[in-house]
Amino acid sequence: MAEDDLRMAALLEQLLAEAGCEPTVHHDGRSALRDARRGGFDVLLLDWMLPGLTGPQVLAALRADGHATPALLLTARGDVRDRVDGLDAGADDYLAKPFDVEELLARLRALHRRGSGKGLVALRAGDLLVDPASRTATRGGQPVALSTREFENE
Repeated sequence: MAEDDLRMAALLEQLLAEAGCEPTVHHDGRSALRDARRGGFDVLLLDWMLPGLTGPQVLAALRADGHATPALLLTARGDVRDRVDGLDAGADDYLAKPFDVEELLARLRALHRRGSGKGLVALRAGDLLVDPASRTATRGGQPVALSTREFENE
């Protein structure tokens, strides 16, 4: 979990612990990215406005590295454009503040259940990166349009 507001971070940490989770807390984007790159997390919960790197920047870096850990962006930014940008950066879900605690927990449980590509590894060949978890492909950093059939594993 990455949240720069210390009060909110403490509340979320307590809430997650009471729900049976083992939260790891970061207060800036750089340390969250460094830790997330090591892996071992079931779900990532990231605030949008983090110092150092924003939540979407953390996610974009992780997705570019081939990490498929499910992620939820939690933010006060609730406009449609913000939600689209967050999801396009690699978020699997997005929840605007203020939020209902039960809804947050339900969304985290759903992400954990789905696994959002758990076990799927991004494939890299030269400057081509295909990420089956997010169903995206890039060549030289530019998006490549692929059909649903091209992503099928069979």
